[in-house]
Amino acid sequence: MRRSFLVVAAAALLAGALAPQATAAPERPALNWGKCPPPLFGLPDDPRMSCAALRVPVDYGDPKGRTIDVLVSKLPTAKPGLRRGVLMHNAGGPGGPSLHLPAAYVHLYPQEVLDRYDLVSIDPRGVGYSAPVTCGRTMAGYPADRYFPVPAADGSIDRNVEFAKGLARDCLANGGPNLRHVTTANTARDMDRFRIALGEKKISYNSGSYGSYLGAVYATLFAERTDRVIVDSNVDPNKVWHDQWALWDHAFEVRFPDLAEWLADRDDTLKLGATPADIRKKFFELVDKLNRKPVIHPEAGPINGDVFRVAVFGWSYHTLQFPLQAELWLLADRGVPPTSGAVPQSVATKSVPAVPEDNLRASQLAVLCNDASWPRDPKHYQRDVSVNRKLFPLWNGTGTNIWPCAFWPDPVEPPVKVTGNGPANVLIVQTLRDPATPYIGALGMRGAFGKRAKMVTVNTGNHGAYDPSTPSCAVRAVNDFLAAGTLPARDTFCEPDSAPASAGRVSPLIPNL
Repeated sequence: MRRSFLVVAAAALLAGALAPQATAAPERPALNWGKCPPPLFGLPDDPRMSCAALRVPVDYGDPKGRTIDVLVSKLPTAKPGLRRGVLMHNAGGPGGPSLHLPAAYVHLYPQEVLDRYDLVSIDPRGVGYSAPVTCGRTMAGYPADRYFPVPAADGSIDRNVEFAKGLARDCLANGGPNLRHVTTANTARDMDRFRIALGEKKISYNSGSYGSYLGAVYATLFAERTDRVIVDSNVDPNKVWHDQWALWDHAFEVRFPDLAEWLADRDDTLKLGATPADIRKKFFELVDKLNRKPVIHPEAGPINGDVFRVAVFGWSYHTLQFPLQAELWLLADRGVPPTSGAVPQSVATKSVPAVPEDNLRASQLAVLCNDASWPRDPKHYQRDVSVNRKLFPLWNGTGTNIWPCAFWPDPVEPPVKVTGNGPANVLIVQTLRDPATPYIGALGMRGAFGKRAKMVTVNTGNHGAYDPSTPSCAVRAVNDFLAAGTLPARDTFCEPDSAPASAGRVSPLIPNL
């Protein structure tokens, strides 16, 4: 992720009536492996990795109907005699291009994990190189403080309602005939088609953020096809998606003290405030100041108070991003030009002819709006915003505000209900103060999986517990589970290691922002 805060959410359905495994298994499709297309979103490449097109139904309820090609990848790393199978990944988002994740994760896993698995991934349907969808806009049509619906200073959401209505109109008009079938459940079904094409009886999985929900849905629809499943930085599967987003309001409050303490500890050089209370006061002063007179960022252009609020939230995802916070705060406070080159606003994926400029946003909205119904009445959102902006003023009620999904058709099928039916082969890892997928949501995931899972929690605020840049019991638990099949005997909680790495690679998640 990391050039900006973006870079910076069957057995389940009437005893399996709608799940594809309830019917005869499809024949094993042939995969013609070849060179992969260029990486998206700054993900790395690896000359050992190869890619292929997998033909899947647009609508699994009509398996002989229209089809699309989903691009899949593999990076062989397992050693003969030690190989257990394949390990699949997702970049989060939703909407994160995932095809090149094996080339990223090969640098994260220890050798004992790499010896056991070939690393695989897919660009989810509608994303990247897999029949990408568009809303017909450039990225300029997704201003940060509108796409993330920050209410007006007086709490009104009128401007958010109009933006959401217009964006829904454009997505539905320009998204094409596949748009309504871009769902988490269908991506999970595509994953199982990939398993069949690989000739594997089971697959293992390790991903977080939105990827936690995708993994949970796969592990529910195809429980007996799962080997070892890790879900990180967890979505509550019973809250997708409006109620999950509403958790952001409280989560920002829980995370902000970490940032405030970091900035206050550097008051001798930053001069932003000597205590966390000073920093909190400064935050609201800067929001008000910038909404009256935006500051000009040399790369991003005008930064008003609402964009500043979005950027502070987004750059709270990892402590390695706190220096970027400091640059932004100094620009806002005293006009000090930033030096890192990081841009505090939405950015497009690196432009390639095969992928629309707005594909991240369009595919994200497709999943958010197609997975589950949202409240229709704007008054519902106005009431919730009025409450949450008083309870959690940092985010000003943004988490519970209206999205284009309020103006979207009803989903083509109900959401998958994640359950504890299946083998006890799920490891949940989570940080305590994650601002994007907060701890309370992880408890929802833990409750949904029941006896299938064990949970490991780390006392940090980063978005992602499987994070080699911050070693902890969660990193060791994931590696032990993947390498040896060892799950913790009980749910556990730990502090990060006493001397965490000051820098290093972090899991390549595309956050919900």
